Amino acid sequence: MGPHLDYTFHAMGSEVRVLIGPRLRRTEPSPLNAADRERRFVLEFARRLSRFEPSSELSALNRDPRAVVPASQLLRAAVRAGLWAAERTGGLVEPTLVRSRWRDVTVDDEAGTIVRPTGVLLDTGGTGKGLCADAVACRLAGYTRFLVDCGGDIAVGGVGPQLEPYEIDVEHPLTGEVIGRIKLDRGGVATSGVNVRIWQRPDGAYAHHLLDPSTGRPAWTGLIGVTAIAGSALEAETLSKLALLVGPDAARRVLADRGGVIVQDSGEVELVGSLVCRMTAPARLLVAS
Repeated sequence: MGPHLDYTFHAMGSEVRVLIGPRLRRTEPSPLNAADRERRFVLEFARRLSRFEPSSELSALNRDPRAVVPASQLLRAAVRAGLWAAERTGGLVEPTLVRSRWRDVTVDDEAGTIVRPTGVLLDTGGTGKGLCADAVACRLAGYTRFLVDCGGDIAVGGVGPQLEPYEIDVEHPLTGEVIGRIKLDRGGVATSGVNVRIWQRPDGAYAHHLLDPSTGRPAWTGLIGVTAIAGSALEAETLSKLALLVGPDAARRVLADRGGVIVQDSGEVELVGSLVCRMTAPARLLVAS
């Protein structure tokens, strides 16, 4: 695959990994300098958009009593990404912390503002890692090949992967074992699963972080893991969450266009649609109509 810089750091509560190939132009920074630059970008991205950091721009927006609030380009882009995901999923993946109020939120780039009813709180975390991976990928367009992995939301680009695609591991959500390797030459791939953040409640029942917006409760749909392929990391992240939330039958339709992998709560693995994937464990192949 040729020379690669392999650079890893911690941000957004997860591991971020950047692979960078040779420069296309001499005017570009060296791969190492570019990776240092992108690390600073990701850390600043996370700091400014964290709902759990009181000094962040997102926290300031949520505290602001006004309905119309001035917002930076970054914050507007992050909120817009959340609204796009809500529109794409019919509100199953959405950026408000007040149930199903995303239709009441507007991003006005001309005025440089975000408009939302007072008391409607926003959380960009649902789409933030995909958006960040895509942003870094865009900033690395001057290199022959690159892969950006923000906690499992992956963006791939450059001319190199079109000749020699990246192979991306897919892990089983129950065992953590690699069950297949997807070949990707461009676009994005993302995995959502109930295994990432799961805990036992005082009543003995189990809960996880993927909620059904209609109930506000953890969604148990018959699926425990979904990997989606799409044109960008943001889209892949959105589709993987949507497929997990709608259950096996609808998930096959969600993933049919670009393909993906679903894991049922029985542990059974299925390949959906047309994708280049080398399986290392038994799997059924289903093509949704």
